[in-house]
Amino acid sequence: MDAKKLRKGISRFFGWLGLMGCSLIIRFIPGALLYSFAVGLARIGYRFAHRQKKIALESLEIAFGKEKSLKERKEICRDCFIFMAKSGVELLFLMERPSLLKKKVLLVGREHLDRALSKGKGVILVSAHFGNFPLMLARLSLEGYKTAGIMRPMRDSRVERIFLTKRNKMNIKTIYSQPRKVCVENTIRALRENALVFIPLDQNFGTGGIFVDFFGRKAATAKGPIVLAQRTEAVIVPCFIIRQKDNTHKIIFEPALELQKKETQEETIRINVQRLTEIIESYIRQYPAEWGWIHRRWKSKPTLSREGGELWQKN
Repeated sequence: MDAKKLRKGISRFFGWLGLMGCSLIIRFIPGALLYSFAVGLARIGYRFAHRQKKIALESLEIAFGKEKSLKERKEICRDCFIFMAKSGVELLFLMERPSLLKKKVLLVGREHLDRALSKGKGVILVSAHFGNFPLMLARLSLEGYKTAGIMRPMRDSRVERIFLTKRNKMNIKTIYSQPRKVCVENTIRALRENALVFIPLDQNFGTGGIFVDFFGRKAATAKGPIVLAQRTEAVIVPCFIIRQKDNTHKIIFEPALELQKKETQEETIRINVQRLTEIIESYIRQYPAEWGWIHRRWKSKPTLSREGGELWQKN
């Protein structure tokens, strides 16, 4: 085993150990102290997670460098760490207390969701790694909706098993993003059962995606929601979960996205992926600390080929 793999293995082991320790503490901690505990964890993370903090500040500079001062960007970065810590402890705490979870998460614009479901073709919930999105899936499942989510498995299989068990307990169907063919088959099956399928559309998608504008810079973005909607006639409903000052949450359902049709399939996909990306950007601009800035969203970059088409070039 080379040194890099050894470091990763050690890091993941201590990450898993930390999760086990936090789970034990949260099992016995009074609810009134839950968020104070989370803030303490966030402060430790912000102090020692140098790589993640660097990525977050670089991402914030790309998005807001011309609009916000360095001080403002650092404040968003700190708040982002706090919100992530709060989301983590909430999942461990609330998924074991379904009745409390229902009280803490309010649904807004639910008529848009129910109207989309009434067509019987399934609903593609397009969102982002924004707010406590796993809590959103749990809340929808508790409300009686058939709920599934397309997810990348966590790098540590031990941690993945823990959260998979929790999702299964909440009747949330996990659709892994790889292998791609299996993912597509499982997604289509869920939509044909008139289920909700959650698809985050905010991460770098490399060679399989399409470039659209995101905070004024080209970002490789998945085509999946548009292609699936065309193939299955499922309705696309953008949705976001937003933390309130009292640490309750609101899930906001936007009106269904009516697909715009262009002369070619590529143009149709591009314009509609761009529209969804603009909705995601608008929420991030309103609630910047809710988004996961520690992801290198603009990692892949386009270049022009001799024929004028797009080539893919990774940093």
